[in-house]
Amino acid sequence: LISKFNSILVSYDCVGILSPTFKAEYTFQIKQNSKMPRGPKKHLKRLNAPSHWNLGKMTGVWAPKPSAGPHKQRECVPLCVILRDRLKYALTNKECVQICMERCVKVDGKVRTDHNYPAGFMDIVELDKCGDRFRVLYDTKGRFVLHRVDKAEAAYKLCKIKKVFISGKKIPVAVTHDGRSIRYPDPDVKANDSVKLDIATNKFSDIIKFEIGAMVMLTGGRNAGRIGTLMHIEKHEGSFNIVTVKDAKGATFSTRLHNVFVIGSGNTPDVSIPKGRGIKKNILQERAEAELRGEL
Repeated sequence: LISKFNSILVSYDCVGILSPTFKAEYTFQIKQNSKMPRGPKKHLKRLNAPSHWNLGKMTGVWAPKPSAGPHKQRECVPLCVILRDRLKYALTNKECVQICMERCVKVDGKVRTDHNYPAGFMDIVELDKCGDRFRVLYDTKGRFVLHRVDKAEAAYKLCKIKKVFISGKKIPVAVTHDGRSIRYPDPDVKANDSVKLDIATNKFSDIIKFEIGAMVMLTGGRNAGRIGTLMHIEKHEGSFNIVTVKDAKGATFSTRLHNVFVIGSGNTPDVSIPKGRGIKKNILQERAEAELRGEL
């Protein structure tokens, strides 16, 4: 209808019936009503940044916005936060840019020159010049922790299988939690299983099945970072499946199925885990331990 009306106006304009004022007003109204899509935001305020980055509330207005990458924006930590706020290798964001542009930082074996590149759960962050290697994990309060690993352990990572499907050309494909697409996977691999992936070759060797008795770490929810044994799976059609986990101290807790990440079978994890062994303490236990250490 609008295009038809426009063609009528053009014909009137050729005859000279329309006044310049009417034409200007009509053009302005068309521009007002047709809004272009804005696109993705390029900035992030510090108050809106994820709390598990542990950025100071009063130390600035802005926070580094993670680039698009293999992990979600609120489930990752940018490299500049790791270099500046965690490892203290840089004092300012500009120094983080210089460190990355000198090709000093590797994530999962690849050099990353983007200082806002998102590192996420189970990623290996390497700094060859100083010999540091870290695995990105969670502590029991749901915050990212850089767990130091040796060279042998830095050669592999665990990946959770998000889905397995047959592509358009009849090729079986497994998609992992960090955005990898693995073609022709082992037929035994199912969704929610974990695989041990060799970073250099991008091929997996071992399969850790998602089953009762498996050792799991929670990656979301109020219990993020806790480690325990999978005890029970409740299936709810049309809603969220619920799993029950028991930790090493005998405490049981429940969470949604998609928050569970299998890290081992039985009581032996396939990766080294941070201090505390994934056992959450209440504030009274934390205070008692601080008193024993002489911190209070």
